[in-house]
Amino acid sequence: MKVVAGFSLALAFAAPLAFAQDAAPADPIAVLVRQLTLDKYKATIKSLTQFGDRRQGTQRNRNALDWIEAQLKSYGCTNTERLQYQFTQAAPDAPAARRAAGLPSGGAGGPPGQGGSTLFGNRMPTGVNTDPMRQPDQRLRALNAEHTPVGTSPRENVYCTKVGKTHPEEMYIVSAHMDGIGFGEAANDDGSGTALVMELARIFSMPGVETDRSIRFILWNNEETGLNGAAAYVEQRKDLQGVEAPKGSGRYPEPKWLGMIQHDMMMYDHGMPIPQQDASGKTVYVSPPEQRLEADVNIEYQSVSTQAEGSAKLAWAFRAANDKYATNYPAAVGFHMTNTDSTPFMNLVPSISLRENERGQQIGAGWNPNWHQPTDNYDTYSDKDFLLGLNAAQTTLSGVAQLAGVRIQAK
Repeated sequence: MKVVAGFSLALAFAAPLAFAQDAAPADPIAVLVRQLTLDKYKATIKSLTQFGDRRQGTQRNRNALDWIEAQLKSYGCTNTERLQYQFTQAAPDAPAARRAAGLPSGGAGGPPGQGGSTLFGNRMPTGVNTDPMRQPDQRLRALNAEHTPVGTSPRENVYCTKVGKTHPEEMYIVSAHMDGIGFGEAANDDGSGTALVMELARIFSMPGVETDRSIRFILWNNEETGLNGAAAYVEQRKDLQGVEAPKGSGRYPEPKWLGMIQHDMMMYDHGMPIPQQDASGKTVYVSPPEQRLEADVNIEYQSVSTQAEGSAKLAWAFRAANDKYATNYPAAVGFHMTNTDSTPFMNLVPSISLRENERGQQIGAGWNPNWHQPTDNYDTYSDKDFLLGLNAAQTTLSGVAQLAGVRIQAK
């Protein structure tokens, strides 16, 4: 096989690309970014909605895990694995009760759950829908009927790994959570992030694509109960980093973590709630119906973490990748990462989170009225919304490709 300046002169992708022999070398990252399509991204989210809200501990959650694993294998990311852990559900509505009481769930610094940011401007109430009867679609109501059982039982995360050619002992983690709540389809929270990670696994697994360093694509469970799946991974795997097993094999079951990139709610940036008068003359706040013109991909790190300096560098590297490779929406960097699966990693490795909005100041102020609600359904969102998620995928693909050292082998 021949490598020409790290790119392919001919590569049999879904949409074949050809370059003249005397043409200037193509950018391999641009070649891969072009493999991301809106139709494919939407189709993956749509497929995830067949499992309803994928509430942890339920059969629909387990069915979704099985489907995700089968899809990863079908992409060529065949070394799929599961990490099992025990989770105790104290009461069916415990997560909602904690949020309603203002208790933190994975936050760091500042007011509880806000990660250090302050809420400004117009606000709408937020919360978790715990009433299945608020779902008007009888099909969805039946699909989501099973509640998480109370007590201790096993849960699983699923992941696969693109093994690096020159440094298999080092890796970047690209992740999202696959569980949801609210008695809808959890299309945005976090079908949008799950589909993004799956699409990147598909593209990096295409024939001819190689990287210097490894990339692990992880779909977490139990995010909605307090980041339990990610925390279990950290607890079980952190001390195994960079250990060759078996000795002399050149295999590293847990490569050394170089960076952690989380994706959680990628599509809805409609802006600050707008005050309106209801029929009784009372002022109420409603979300604008369209994606705002200023919509962007939020890249966050946590300024109070022990890895803040490295995390900031990682965030700005992704911002630069967005500037070069994203097609429709820009990126903004913030330092209040909180309440997401990168939190358990943030004191161990540079960690960032990509989102539709700033987590504390904007999502926490009700900028997404579908968050944890029965309206978080595929049909709720427009192509402008899905396109924001696709731009986040372009941002992460290009950022990770640069850091991991991607190249495309010519046939």
